[in-house]
Amino acid sequence: MQSDSPINDTSNTFQSGLTLRSCLIALLLMPITAYWLIELEVVRYTFPTIIHPFSNVIFVIFWLLLIRYILVKISPTLGLSQQELLTIYVMLGFVSCLCSYDMMEILVPILGHPFRFATPENGWRELLFKHLPEWLTVRDEKALTPFYKGGSTLYEEGYFKAWLIPGVAWISFLFALMIVMLGLTTLLRRQWTEHERLTYPLIQLPLEMTNPQTSFFKNRLMWLGFGIAALISIENLLNSIYPAFPYIPVKRQNIHQYFTERPWNAMGSTRISFYPFVIGISFLMPLDLLLSCWVFYWVYKVELMVGNIMGWQGLPRFPYIAEQSFGVYIGLFIVALWTGRAYFTRLGRHLFTGATSAAHLDDSHEPLPYRLAFACVVFGTIFLTVFSYKAGMPLWVIPLFFGIYFLLGTMIARLRAEMGFLCHDFQNGVDPHHMIIDAFGTRRLGAGALTVFTLYMHFTFANRTNLMPQQLEAFKISERRNINPRHIAVAIVIATFIGAIATYWLLLDNYYRHGAESGYYMGPTTQRGWVYHRLESWLNSPQERDEPALAFMGGGLGVAVVLMFLRGRFLWWSLHPLGYAMADSWGMYNLWSCLFVAWACKAIVLRYGGLNGYRRAIPCFLGLALGDYLLSNIWGILSILTNTPLYQFFP
Repeated sequence: MQSDSPINDTSNTFQSGLTLRSCLIALLLMPITAYWLIELEVVRYTFPTIIHPFSNVIFVIFWLLLIRYILVKISPTLGLSQQELLTIYVMLGFVSCLCSYDMMEILVPILGHPFRFATPENGWRELLFKHLPEWLTVRDEKALTPFYKGGSTLYEEGYFKAWLIPGVAWISFLFALMIVMLGLTTLLRRQWTEHERLTYPLIQLPLEMTNPQTSFFKNRLMWLGFGIAALISIENLLNSIYPAFPYIPVKRQNIHQYFTERPWNAMGSTRISFYPFVIGISFLMPLDLLLSCWVFYWVYKVELMVGNIMGWQGLPRFPYIAEQSFGVYIGLFIVALWTGRAYFTRLGRHLFTGATSAAHLDDSHEPLPYRLAFACVVFGTIFLTVFSYKAGMPLWVIPLFFGIYFLLGTMIARLRAEMGFLCHDFQNGVDPHHMIIDAFGTRRLGAGALTVFTLYMHFTFANRTNLMPQQLEAFKISERRNINPRHIAVAIVIATFIGAIATYWLLLDNYYRHGAESGYYMGPTTQRGWVYHRLESWLNSPQERDEPALAFMGGGLGVAVVLMFLRGRFLWWSLHPLGYAMADSWGMYNLWSCLFVAWACKAIVLRYGGLNGYRRAIPCFLGLALGDYLLSNIWGILSILTNTPLYQFFP
């Protein structure tokens, strides 16, 4: 029996993960996790949070497992259960999402940037200041100067006060965003998890690590994979300290210098990489999706060459891959709704008619009761609407913006659950503001909408740490390990609230101590100013409606429908439109060759070893990922302690 009583235990059929013990451990680790990520990503300019599962969280879980092993030797009641460990994993995952290169690490630097860097030459004072809401930005020069110069403290009189109102506003906004997503994932969960049985490849490593019923840490193939990754990591660490040691080339390298003749040079920059952890995690992806990823990456390269051969200079953004990708996501969203039409019809009746017939949906085992989940969506959306309207976004733009944002979040969740690609991103321009500007142009939108688009880029920039797939995976973990899903929902709420506050505070504390312009930071810490340069460009050089972009968007939708039709009609057709949608993403640009290796390995294992051979091989590939994760995080901690750049496994 557990030594701690569960928090708000609602069902005897579930095991509790959110105990007093696990909650306290998670609360203790949240600020440590935020501080750790700030040191790695802001100070040292490495980005562990752009890949999933988060290596820093896997590292923590590994050491908690080791501590549990020691404590259980003393008394069986002292060790954390698998349910408690996985709840901690979920909570630290949400903190890592919030404190990431694509979320709050963008937010804090942009709040005061235009007021610090306004000059007579750029004219920002006249052009931008009147459109920027005072309650969402920091204008106090007295508070901004030490933020950029350092050698000070956040706690001097007036400094903290200058950041308080914007901080409360933005943390409330992020919390409302999470609440809407929590409602949406609750409503979608049953269809995707129980009816369509999506595979959720990215949760397999933490599930296997924490499962006491398996012999994961006694499996020789796991240690073989672990050893291979560890040897590569140690060799490359020694190379980073003593360059005379040979380097094993697993990190991304450009090969475009080998393609200098026309039309090959039209492909642009091309990279290859052989990251052990990417190959290891990707081995769990469905074989057809692995094939689709690298095939469609090269289809995109062929499109670039065709444009060059045909001389289509009149279409400077050909082949409009962002718009094509967005069209694919719309098509996949429509297909997903059609596939689940029976479930969504029953869900609608449950929500709006209170039906108690046989068609009634039992929501007692859901993260939230369905009507509460729907209320979260409605009232959270109302809050986001009021917030955006007060910030300056026209009322007619708000439903378009958030409709696109939540559609993309839904498809990212689907992508993670079905495909399991560990580095999904929309950095190629698949985001609400690009799509709305394509459709209406900047002139019709007005300065207010464009300004809010700029301020919102801290959560729309690349969507690599979107909270929606994180929630869906948390609910799948609860289902696989019989954890009370309502405890998981409470854990998500706690982690979001505490994590956002801790991240905001620690970022400010770090910048006031060291100074954003002091040279302490290894990366360009003021680079977030590009969002205001883009706003300046929008205001000074208005863009018209982009008709070709809309046409390519429709083309992408058509491609998605055709590919899904072929998959449904012909069993031998393996190509999936998700691979087409991701063809020009940052992750595919850097990792396509890893996916090719994983595809080749999986195809060979299945061809000659069958399903049993595949199952036996899984620990080896998970060991590759675990070895890379653990060693790289040790090097990261040593880098922080010694204040010396050391080998980082990614990117």
